[in-house]
Amino acid sequence: MVQYRDQLMPLVQMEGVNLQSSGTQPILVFADDGRSMGLVVDEIIDIVEERLNIEVAGSHAGILGSAVIKGQATEVIDVGHFLPMAFADWFSRKEMRPSVGAQAVLLVDDSAFFRNMLAPVLKAAGYRVRVAAGAQEGLVALRSGQSFDVVLTDIEMPEMNGFEFAETIRADQHLSQIPIIGLSALVSPAAIERGRIAGFHDYVAKFDRPGLIAALKEQTAELARAA
Repeated sequence: MVQYRDQLMPLVQMEGVNLQSSGTQPILVFADDGRSMGLVVDEIIDIVEERLNIEVAGSHAGILGSAVIKGQATEVIDVGHFLPMAFADWFSRKEMRPSVGAQAVLLVDDSAFFRNMLAPVLKAAGYRVRVAAGAQEGLVALRSGQSFDVVLTDIEMPEMNGFEFAETIRADQHLSQIPIIGLSALVSPAAIERGRIAGFHDYVAKFDRPGLIAALKEQTAELARAA
C-alpha cells in the first residue's frame, strides 16, 4: 500500500516485474469512483493514443495478447485481470448492480481488447452477455433463435461497420424492435446524427462505463414498461 491523494492505494505487482528497494518505482494508476489501484511496472516507456488490433492471443493470465503499437510489437495488459487483486469487489460494487434481472446483451466489437474490457463490466451489472467479433457474427447470433434485449455495437469495424449493422437489423422484420446502442472511441454530433438515421437508440463513448450502464438501464426500463 502507498498513500495516494490522501488515501491508501493497494499495489499489484505483475509477474516478472522487479520491485525497487530504493529510489523511484514506476506505477500505472487506475482510478474509478474514489478507488485507486497501482500496477507496479519496470518502466513507463511512452504514452500514446492508438487503435488496438490484437493480432496474437495472450498465452498467460494478465495479458490480452500482442499488438503492433507505433511500429513496435507490444503485449497488451488485461487490466480487468489485475483490478480485483486490489479490491475483490471492483466489478461488483453496489452501483454496478442495477436491478435489471437477467436481460441479455449482444456485444459486437472486432477488438478483443474492448470485448474483454466491457464484457466483465456488463456481467457485473447483472446482464447475460454474448460477444461477437464482428457484424456478420452478430447477425448470426441474432438470427440463431436466442433472444436479446439490447445490442451494443462498435462503430469502426471492417467489412460491415456499426451503422450498416444497425441498418441491417432495422430492415429485418424479426429484429427491427431490438434497441441498439452504438459504441465509439470518438462521439461527435455528426456521428450521433448518423447513428440516429441508422437506427441507434443511444450512442455512448467506449470508455464511459457509467454512461454505458445508464444507457442500458434506460433501454431495458423502456422494454419493461412496454411489456
